[in-house]
Amino acid sequence: MDETTPWHARDVADIERSLQTGGYGLTSAEAAARLSHFGPNRLRQRPRTPLLLVAVRQFLSPLIFIMFVAMVVTLVVGTYLDAGVIAVALALNAIVGVTQERKAENTVQALMRLVVPRARLVRDGREQEIDSARLVPGDLVVVEAGSRVPADLRLISASLVKIDESLLTGESATVTKNVEPVPASAALGDRRSMAYMGTIVSSGRGLGIVVATGERTELGAIAGLIKSGEPARTPIQDRLDRFAKIIGAAVVAISGVAFVSGIALGRSVAEMFRIAVALAVATVPEGLPVAVTITFAIGVGRMARRHAIIRRLPAVETLGSTTVIGSDKTGTLTENRMSVLELWVAGRRYRIEGGTPDGEIVDDEDVPAAIEGSRALHLTLLTGVLTNAADVYRTEEGLHATGDPTEIALLTSAMTAGMEPSEVRAAYSTDVDVPFDPARRLSASVRDRHGDRALYVKGAPEKLIAMCARTLTDGDETGPFDAGAVTAAASDQAARGLRVLAFAYRPLPCRTHPPPLDQDPDDLVFCGLQAMADPPRAGVRDAIAACHEAGIRVIMITGDHADTAAAIGRQLGISSPDGAVLDGSRLRRLSDDELRAASRDTSVFARVAPEQKLRIVTCLQDMGHVVAVTGDGVNDAPALRAAQIGVAMGRDGTDVAREAADMVLADDNFESIVAAVEEGRVTFDNVRKVTFFLISTAIGLVAAILVGLWLRWPLLMLPAQLLWLNLVTSGLQDLALAFEPGEHGVLRRTPRRRSEGIMSPIVWERALIAGAVMAVGTLRLFRWELTMGGSLHRAQTVALSTMVVFQAFQVGNTRSEWRSIFRISPFANRFLFLATAAALGVHVTALYLPVTQYVLRVEPIELQAWLRIVAVAASVIVAMELHKALRRRAGRRGRFDGPEAAAR
Repeated sequence: MDETTPWHARDVADIERSLQTGGYGLTSAEAAARLSHFGPNRLRQRPRTPLLLVAVRQFLSPLIFIMFVAMVVTLVVGTYLDAGVIAVALALNAIVGVTQERKAENTVQALMRLVVPRARLVRDGREQEIDSARLVPGDLVVVEAGSRVPADLRLISASLVKIDESLLTGESATVTKNVEPVPASAALGDRRSMAYMGTIVSSGRGLGIVVATGERTELGAIAGLIKSGEPARTPIQDRLDRFAKIIGAAVVAISGVAFVSGIALGRSVAEMFRIAVALAVATVPEGLPVAVTITFAIGVGRMARRHAIIRRLPAVETLGSTTVIGSDKTGTLTENRMSVLELWVAGRRYRIEGGTPDGEIVDDEDVPAAIEGSRALHLTLLTGVLTNAADVYRTEEGLHATGDPTEIALLTSAMTAGMEPSEVRAAYSTDVDVPFDPARRLSASVRDRHGDRALYVKGAPEKLIAMCARTLTDGDETGPFDAGAVTAAASDQAARGLRVLAFAYRPLPCRTHPPPLDQDPDDLVFCGLQAMADPPRAGVRDAIAACHEAGIRVIMITGDHADTAAAIGRQLGISSPDGAVLDGSRLRRLSDDELRAASRDTSVFARVAPEQKLRIVTCLQDMGHVVAVTGDGVNDAPALRAAQIGVAMGRDGTDVAREAADMVLADDNFESIVAAVEEGRVTFDNVRKVTFFLISTAIGLVAAILVGLWLRWPLLMLPAQLLWLNLVTSGLQDLALAFEPGEHGVLRRTPRRRSEGIMSPIVWERALIAGAVMAVGTLRLFRWELTMGGSLHRAQTVALSTMVVFQAFQVGNTRSEWRSIFRISPFANRFLFLATAAALGVHVTALYLPVTQYVLRVEPIELQAWLRIVAVAASVIVAMELHKALRRRAGRRGRFDGPEAAAR
């Protein structure tokens, strides 16, 4: 056979010949030679990046660089308070960034915990236990129930071996293993001849030849994907970088224009240098990084209350920009447990409402089934208990179950009808028991109850149909067996993605020997069918509908079978009834262009390998989407890390997935993602409000200074007064905006375009209008004071106070991009109300204290001046209300696509 043929497609003899091994294992000498060649069986770790280098990287952002330069300049000119505030902002940014960069290395550490410390194997012809790091290709390893597989193995013997591969495939059901080769193109979850490192043996015993160790294993391949992949940049990072470039250009231009024009107008170089520095510091929104960090932190708290734990601060906002959610199926959209949903007995269909074991069995007319009055229904449930190796019992903490998920589902369905497994088994003594045999696809048991003996059998429908001669009718009589009707019922259930089992029995004479069960029994009486699945979580369908309303597309990316995935996708509204499913084998043959084309119309991806899930995510990102990905297994980690936001399961997820993710769901529920999307949009709204407030007031201040300079007026404000205005009065209010509650209809908006900046065109337009109003009003009152004979210090005090009051009114305007200020309660954000009052109070106090009068060169002003200031400053409310009204009217006429229009 071709040596390039994958291990799972090669027969045992070929494997032994290729690896020069056999039933006695390797010798110690041969193992030592191979260990020297292949290296130890462990996942290699790349060296940690030096902490200093990680810290330096945090200062490479354009906005951070501008702030750093501003801090140096303020230190040179002696404004230490300003420098201190900027330094705090820089420190916060560095701490958050360093924490984020360490996350990928922690992910690989979590992978290392899955490597088994010890392994049982046959070496030198005898069974022994060694350090798993010393395993080499060709070693003969023992696998048994309860152990974790220490390397990638090709099984050469398997006695009832079942392995939980959910951490690699995401599929909740255990996989029954055998030694027969499977096609080379088989998906990871279909390679029944293999056992992979890190997976757990749930039952049985077998032997496997090591075919891959360390980095060459499937687990090692995933570790490689995590190490090589870089986290995607979040939309807020891109927006802040673009915004920083705009601010940087504005700072240089404004300072340069002010300096040059001042010199040209006859002012001294020293004076204009101080003014240019003050304008530069006033233009840089150094409060923005602090306000953004606080806004994110508040969003983290809000999301935590809604069961979404944020591990990376920018992820708070990223959810609000998400356009596609790629969701895992098992445990996120479904409950991660098999549950019987339907029974078909005597030609009638029954449903289990409310879920097992506490629900109710009803017929198609929603009438509760009379279990004791239907012998066929009772025997269908009873057979599921008696031919069962699992165990389910109630404890004070709730239901406790051990065993195969399928058999647990049969026990809980019987409990729904009031049949406690322990009591039933105690009442029926066992004569012969045959556990489920994957080769024969059935299990059987001979039981005796008070001399009433019977053979009970469960198995695949097509298997049992051939063994049945009679059936239990609706009248509890034994009648002719209609194989066609049973086949049609089973096919209908299977077509809806349900796993179907059939149940039959045969009465036995009380004193005869049990029939030989090494052969298939015959002449059985058919009882009924039970159909099960991993049921969708309650509320998920509504949550997906809410995503669609919010303009977010939901796709399913799962390792489960295509039929099961398609059925769940249709049931939850992810795909249409005739929607196509793209499976891993077809996906592997598609080029990147073909995959992009297929991704536009495909909402369900099944039998997907880890590298394929990563490829789907990358493809969607290349198409311009902001992608959120959910997952709980090791197989999900590369995609979780590559997505703009990775969402891991907190209860049933692996450590690897949680370390790779940006967000962890405390309740493993898709509904919590929708809640987090809403909070993410609120968070971005608040970042935009903070930015709008800082930029609009900065525009007003800079415009007023420059216009006064060009008109050859005396300096409107002194450098100390500019810094006072920028740091003290506005600094309290921009932080308080972070606490602003969400606006109505935020979840009904379409996602923001990735190209849209922190300030949208309409917000920039509004900022320019507000800035112009504030500049004109401040200049007008400054000139008024000089004309009326007031001193320069008095005129400067009035100008400074006018800008302070303008800010107090403008912060109210920023509370909603579309709603009138008069429709928002001033107490809805008590922090903002108190911060605004505190800013005004601090400023007024400064006008009357000798110390601040000296430092700021201000003087007290009388009540009439205050009334003029308030009247002029209120004009910014009028201007903003008119602008909002005009834009709302334009939105209703369809002239622009704004959040107001989307919310309607």
